[in-house]
Amino acid sequence: MELALYTPGLGYYSGGAAKIGKDGDFTTAPEMTPLFGQTLAHVAAAFMSQCSVQIMEFGAGTGKLAFDILTELRASDVPLDHYYIVDLSGELRGRQQEKLKDFKQVVWLDELPESFSGVVIGNEVLDAMPVQLIAKSEQGWMERGVRLTGDAAQPFGFADQAAASALIAEIPHAEELPIGYVTEVHVATNAFVETLARMLKAGYGNEGQGGAAILVDYGFPAAEYYLSQRSMGTLMCHYRHHVHDDPFYLPGLQDITAHVNFTAVARSAIHAGLDVLAYASQAAFLLRAGIGDLLMRTPVENQPAYLPQANAMQKLVSPAEMGELFKVIVLGSDVHLPDVLSACDRSERL
Repeated sequence: MELALYTPGLGYYSGGAAKIGKDGDFTTAPEMTPLFGQTLAHVAAAFMSQCSVQIMEFGAGTGKLAFDILTELRASDVPLDHYYIVDLSGELRGRQQEKLKDFKQVVWLDELPESFSGVVIGNEVLDAMPVQLIAKSEQGWMERGVRLTGDAAQPFGFADQAAASALIAEIPHAEELPIGYVTEVHVATNAFVETLARMLKAGYGNEGQGGAAILVDYGFPAAEYYLSQRSMGTLMCHYRHHVHDDPFYLPGLQDITAHVNFTAVARSAIHAGLDVLAYASQAAFLLRAGIGDLLMRTPVENQPAYLPQANAMQKLVSPAEMGELFKVIVLGSDVHLPDVLSACDRSERL
């Protein structure tokens, strides 16, 4: 998965093809409406009243989310020293630079810095981090790898080897799952969260101010991640807005993702010294953060402007669309959750 997504010049995110939007393979919330970024801008502003006035976005896509956040902060007279972007895709970085050319605060980084105080934002970042596949067989839990088949028409196939005990330990009640059950272990995601924690804690140590990370993605808590109906795992692929489950189809030209285990994210964060400030459905988070009020800035009477935004907001918050499948987890170091968001917190479900 890591090779297919990130090999320089060949991987999906390092190649030159369009990935996001109508000409790509999938779309994201910022591409649907500026209301998403505008809402996050106000959440970021609330956190920046407690820490350094800077934002870091990890995996900035086309730059649309950054554009909407920066535009809203500017319109609201919220000061911002820097907007850092960490992105591994050269093709997307070029689009970001064109989109954000009027914002002098934007700085591109090749990797996470060792120290940062401010607000970190990651929208649909965790799902693109490589996972380990493991499957339960008569012989026990097996790690599923990739082999060469020798068949030119289908050169890659799966091959299993005994799974390390550390991988098995990541699965709650692993002994109770049935033979044939396939799932993912998110080693890279857990490591990323731990790195994020070190960065934010170092920021407090160096600057005396903490920070927060707002991570938005599709996924479940562990109690839902390992249900019987997910016996084939959550790994899926996107190609030209079609969803399928064959990771060997056009390697390097399609997206490969897995749903996020938010319990594992929270556990990694706490282990590394961060606070889990909130866990909520995307719908609850956006509504409490004021997306409805932002929509009403467009007069209802102006239907050509209002209706597309209202329809897009409906997709973001509807349980039948993105509202429940997508979750928001907010992690913090020496900051507290803004009062307006406290009512949406469902951390007990983790």
